[in-house]
Amino acid sequence: MISRAFVDNAKVMSKGQVTIPKDVRDVLGVANGDRVSFIVEGNSVRIVNSAVYAMQILQAEMAGEAENAGLTSEEDILAMVHEMRNEETNA
Repeated sequence: MISRAFVDNAKVMSKGQVTIPKDVRDVLGVANGDRVSFIVEGNSVRIVNSAVYAMQILQAEMAGEAENAGLTSEEDILAMVHEMRNEETNA
């Protein structure tokens, strides 16, 4: 397996600001205006793309919910969507 690990450095400015190096921004998939999250674990900090992190949390929280609702196939899901759409139009 090829490792994608690398080390990059940045200077902390007087107001606590840090410029995220371009190589790191590329790996995170963040651009101007995007948000990042800092995850502190002990003495280590991970920086992640906030949108990706939020989606990962949502996916983890929703894991198994389809099965719990009795949705075991794509047909079950489509039937539920059609039922919900009909209820919205009739409301």
